[in-house]
Amino acid sequence: MESVAGTKIESRDYKKFIPLNKSWINRMGILDMIHGYPDIKEFLATQTDLGDDLIALKRALEVWNTDEPIDVGESGTLYRILQFASWKLGLDKKFITRGTLTERIKRGAITQDPNIVNLSIGELLNLPEKTTQWATASVLLGNPERLPDAEHHLAMTFEAVDHWKEKRAQGAKWEIKYDATIQAQAEAFLQMTKGLKLAFLAVQGEDYCFARAFGYISKEEGEARWPKLHGHETDRLEEMERVIVLTESGTPIDSKDHRVVQAMAMWGIINKKELIFTHPEVVNKSWPLFWDFIKEQTKK
Repeated sequence: MESVAGTKIESRDYKKFIPLNKSWINRMGILDMIHGYPDIKEFLATQTDLGDDLIALKRALEVWNTDEPIDVGESGTLYRILQFASWKLGLDKKFITRGTLTERIKRGAITQDPNIVNLSIGELLNLPEKTTQWATASVLLGNPERLPDAEHHLAMTFEAVDHWKEKRAQGAKWEIKYDATIQAQAEAFLQMTKGLKLAFLAVQGEDYCFARAFGYISKEEGEARWPKLHGHETDRLEEMERVIVLTESGTPIDSKDHRVVQAMAMWGIINKKELIFTHPEVVNKSWPLFWDFIKEQTKK
């Protein structure tokens, strides 16, 4: 029995479906790779339900010390971090990108200027992309700057570097984390399947699609809090509005954004709407067991 926001809810064992925190594992992996530790390779080799981004990390680790191009798939985070590392270390790495990431690069949404390796954290955060990923790359590559009020993902980077260094100084391995953002959304969804709708706090940008689907936040508030939502697999602010219209008209949902599909699939179940998703596989990017979770938690 799980306790959420002071209310106990009975549910089947949902935690077995919660994925690894891909942002945390990526950071541990990059630090291991840069400093020559094998632990990340050994860890990933034991995992059977990796999301697409961590599969891309696994591929990258295999070829980083070779001349082969690095297949980062659709992972903008991994691409930016490894591209930054290549520029910073003078390695001239080549990358294979796919899907929405290729499209974003083609339309100039991701900088190709190697001189950004000389920028401060503040300057990296103020690039037109408005992402923390370049700043994260800089910190992972040794930039000692720390910002006291950093956004969620950059704050995680600071924590990750400190954790990794502390464990290595102790002669120990880093610790894994599971995705607390997805877990919080899963728990809120489970409340709703029991007829409850308690307060859901949208903590960071990855909560936006879920919060918007269930009316916890408006598009305007989302844009004010997280302007970088314009630059993900889709422009998530606009994509959510577009998909909401599709659900109202009964049109199949053709979004290729994993956060959008996950949010709307849960919304459809709670609102007893039969939704059709033309790209259900996109959930593999962040939550590979999503459809298993849905099936398990909603079966009679």
